[in-house]
Amino acid sequence: MSDSSAPVYKLYRYTPNIGAAVIFLLAFAATTLYHIYQMIRVRSWYFTPLVIGGLFEVVGYIFRIMAHSNKESILIYSITTILILLAPALFAASIYMVLGRLIVALDAEDLSPIRKKWMTKGFVIGDVIAFLSQAAGGGIMASGTASALATGEHITIAGLAIQLAFFNAFIFTATLFHRRFQRTTNTAPMRMSVNYMMKNKNWEALLYVLYITSALILIRSAFRLIEYAGGNDGYLLSHEVFAYIFDATLIFFVMVILNVFHPSDVMGDKATLYGSTGMSLRNRGSGV
Repeated sequence: MSDSSAPVYKLYRYTPNIGAAVIFLLAFAATTLYHIYQMIRVRSWYFTPLVIGGLFEVVGYIFRIMAHSNKESILIYSITTILILLAPALFAASIYMVLGRLIVALDAEDLSPIRKKWMTKGFVIGDVIAFLSQAAGGGIMASGTASALATGEHITIAGLAIQLAFFNAFIFTATLFHRRFQRTTNTAPMRMSVNYMMKNKNWEALLYVLYITSALILIRSAFRLIEYAGGNDGYLLSHEVFAYIFDATLIFFVMVILNVFHPSDVMGDKATLYGSTGMSLRNRGSGV
């Protein structure tokens, strides 16, 4: 194949839609502000990464608006691309921490396939590796040179693959714990544990929220992996609508779901979680 037939690197293969960028800027600003309010009100500091991720989205779409009239600006492209690419990795860190805290609050660490200490550290470390890989890949691709494109794409794809692998492992861990705890509470004299079974609220609802938000981020990450694997001139990267459907919309849903079904509604605030322990399920049945 001659050099003339090689694809030409372009920052954008379309003109960024200013209307869509404004809509998602306002949407992410609203949900992020509400998350900040919720985090401060109930002292849910484990949501700090998620709030930072929300701010990444807000700034990312501000620069997306600027990109409409500055398609050739490498700086604007770099900021909007990297921030929007990285935000879900920060959401993942908060989701990992929620599961660890829920397991502790239920006094059920012995039913977790991984000890809470190592589970939180392990998943967050994996998330950091994925975060840094995507940041490095995005930075290299944003250099605007064709020679750096392949390297940047490969690093970004590796980061997305790491994120997918850890998310799948997380869902498996959560599902196995869920199954074991269900069997335990069904065979024990009571279904209540810490703080009268988390203030009489359904702890399973929070697990389902984690499943749903994790699935949305998984779909988004799979889309991004396929998008970058298709190359700079690929169909997905050449059509902006897919990024809004499979990234912006899904990630916005993640933030809104966690606004509506905030973990503190089940676990309480920091003082409640680490204060009175109430009744404890020590006479558990055996779980598998």
